[in-house]
Amino acid sequence: MKTAAIEKLQLGGAEDGERAVTRSIKRGFLGRCPACGEARLFRAFIKSVDACAACGERMDHHRADDFPPYIVVTIVGHAVLAGYMMTDLVFPLSTWQHLAIWAPVTLASSVALLQPVKGAVIGLQWGLRMHGFGGKEDTPEDILPPRDASA
Repeated sequence: MKTAAIEKLQLGGAEDGERAVTRSIKRGFLGRCPACGEARLFRAFIKSVDACAACGERMDHHRADDFPPYIVVTIVGHAVLAGYMMTDLVFPLSTWQHLAIWAPVTLASSVALLQPVKGAVIGLQWGLRMHGFGGKEDTPEDILPPRDASA
């Protein structure tokens, strides 16, 4: 049975029609539906559900593409580089010792961050009504700039 809050979300989010972007990003980061925060956002590691099991919001048209891995590479790269440099200042280690430490840290942190970051990107897209989350499908005019008639 649907609650009034879920029905309100299906009709466009908050009472004034605005969506709380920060809240939807947080819900996505936690792996929950950005619309209602109730059901799971992912059915597999990084494969999102087709629709929310609680509120029915469609998720199959999101376009996260390469943005989540780019964010993960940026975050992990900065953290690992800072850790490597601080470790090298305190403990002079050989190259293979650094490799033995920082390669697993890089791999584990990248895998651990990928799903939450993708959820946050889906939440951002939902909150900003991007890529079909605004009630209408994207058209070529929404994606590409208008063609110049004089060309």
